[in-house]
Amino acid sequence: MLSKRIIPCLDVKDGRTVKGVNFVDLRDAGDPVELAAQYAQQGADELVFLDITATHERRKTMIEMVKSVARQLNIPFTIGGGITEIADAEALLNAGADKISINSAAVRRPELIEELAKTFGVQFVVVAVDTKLVEGKNWVHLNGGRLITELQTESWIKQAEELGAGEILLTSMDHDGTKAGFDCGLLKKINDSINIPIIASGGAGSMEHFTEVFQKANVDAALAASVFHYGEILIPDLKQELSRNNIPVRI
Repeated sequence: MLSKRIIPCLDVKDGRTVKGVNFVDLRDAGDPVELAAQYAQQGADELVFLDITATHERRKTMIEMVKSVARQLNIPFTIGGGITEIADAEALLNAGADKISINSAAVRRPELIEELAKTFGVQFVVVAVDTKLVEGKNWVHLNGGRLITELQTESWIKQAEELGAGEILLTSMDHDGTKAGFDCGLLKKINDSINIPIIASGGAGSMEHFTEVFQKANVDAALAASVFHYGEILIPDLKQELSRNNIPVRI
């Protein structure tokens, strides 16, 4: 059985790591470069860096910051924010990215997924999906959760897979920052309907929540931010706890 991955996420705004609840009320969580070094040392399996206002502010990801973070890492590094064309992805690849994450741009122009997969390989393309429950159905949201679309989450994820996404990073906006646990029901439903890996995001508050999402939804990876940034959960402790629960992890 493949090892499950633990992935810290750096949501970056104005050069600082930030964290909010349900995508709002952002507060400072530290220096991205220092945090990256810390996570690589602690044994994180990968690191995700999201420039969370790049799309909303209609600008590209901060390349210099990305280079500084990449220099700290010896683990796979995924970068997202403001990627709208091949040249953007190429610039990030040259700055140290192993994978890129696209969200709003993929919804606005789905063929971008196909173009990136053909140019760089399927394993390079992570499609991030921010989902929110509205009137009993899960809908895709864009621009850092500010904008609801007419796309239902499950059908969009299936389309992304068909177009060449190598992985899905699924964030439940309803659970994000609440520390009340991942949306295991939705994650399981989607995981059962596709053949590519899913990274669960939104809601981690305790080690039990990680155990639960791997056991109930059988996702490939679990991503979290504030519990790691503020030292509430240390990655070595988390991996030992998962191992005790017979969940395969790299220790």
